Amino acid sequence: MTAPVRIGPYRIERLLGVGSFAMVWLGHDSTLDAHVAIKVLAENWSHDLRVRERFRDEARLLRRLDHERLVRVHAVGELPDGRPYAVLAWADGGSLRDRLAAGPIAVPTALRLLGEICAGVAVLHRHGVVHRDLTPGNILFRSAGADTGAERVLIADLGLAKALAAASGLTARAGTPGYMAPEQDDPGAVVDTRADVFGLGRLGIRLLATDPVRPRSAGVDPKRLDTAVRLRDGVPPGVAAVLARATARRPADRYPDAAAFHAALGRAVSPAQHPRPPRPATRRPHRARVAGVAVVALTALTALGAAGAETGGTGAGWLAGGGTHASGPLTVALPAGWSATGATWAGQYGVDGAAEPALVMSPQPRQWAADPRLPGAFVGLSASTAARTTPAGFLAERPHADCASAPARSTRQAGVEWTVVAYRCDRGRPLIVESAGLVPGRAALVYVQIAPPADGGPDFVDTLLAGVRVR
Repeated sequence: MTAPVRIGPYRIERLLGVGSFAMVWLGHDSTLDAHVAIKVLAENWSHDLRVRERFRDEARLLRRLDHERLVRVHAVGELPDGRPYAVLAWADGGSLRDRLAAGPIAVPTALRLLGEICAGVAVLHRHGVVHRDLTPGNILFRSAGADTGAERVLIADLGLAKALAAASGLTARAGTPGYMAPEQDDPGAVVDTRADVFGLGRLGIRLLATDPVRPRSAGVDPKRLDTAVRLRDGVPPGVAAVLARATARRPADRYPDAAAFHAALGRAVSPAQHPRPPRPATRRPHRARVAGVAVVALTALTALGAAGAETGGTGAGWLAGGGTHASGPLTVALPAGWSATGATWAGQYGVDGAAEPALVMSPQPRQWAADPRLPGAFVGLSASTAARTTPAGFLAERPHADCASAPARSTRQAGVEWTVVAYRCDRGRPLIVESAGLVPGRAALVYVQIAPPADGGPDFVDTLLAGVRVR
């Protein structure tokens, strides 16, 4: 293999790695005196339009997400022979695969790294993206301070990543044996965030087990984890059960997404520092449980499933006055200037296999998920979630990794006992409110995620919740 002298304006110094579909070169930007990684589509795939588009999709996705926990894209281009390339931030600290090859990583460090990896994958999940190929080679390290020695953990190689809406009905096997979930071997299976939870669990086993080769990628019985995998001395006892659930064979038996897995890991490592949100003292016992399975529960940023009419409006006024909107069994009172559109709860399925109902309301509901400046709310109804957990337990699965949470509170609105948790965030939406309650007389959980308007006032959340009705 002959190394190119230049790719675009970058001088090539050496080959960093070769994968199934691409080569990665270390380049130097003489103008900025900085190194970059340049990913070039392999020559033998250059005429496959499907692979070329997948290569471009990865660059577009990383550019769109543009998050410090993901490898960043600086530019894209084409070689003279027509092969596309992407200019990426150089991960000068190598990969997790390199570090594991050098020997076991100390348990405290391994636990910290697993938490950092979870936080990075949670970014993808919040944006409706499933990675599908979480392996040690796709976990990279980048220096975060020349003087401090700090480094950042990055999620890389999104070449197999899919938006949740398009993650089923795959036509080819996708993933790496030993880390990919069992359903990824089934061309017709639904592949959602729980597939990444499996990969995170396998990464945890690789980091923490005395014999990380077992269990096999098909998953293990959670009741037999202690006999299947022996964790190293110093690993908190509760971590075994967390890894067992994450690597369960059935997706329904796993955590719903990376944020929920991260929260459970935090509770197992430091239970006193990660309490579960309290259950409302006034909630009556819910006896009418229905048969169901655990399913992925997505935030509004990942839940939009149907388009609807757009209206204008600034969202400046928060008092109710926008009329009502009905979608299936859900009816909401709209704040002034808001409209709504029906949706399905992406990744959330009832016992009949159909997507469970939802709606989105905002001054511009179709734009709300993509535009952090817009206030709005996502409302979803789930019988399957009510069958497996409480409102407080459900919200405990929905932390926002990069935000600070206020203590959970309870409020009774329109006959529903709501558990409410508010998150203050430094990036994106400054305030995100998660709320859930059980519908009286019906075996269903109603979930509302709210991004209040800046001038909404302290009563906005309770006023909005009071306008949610379930028929």
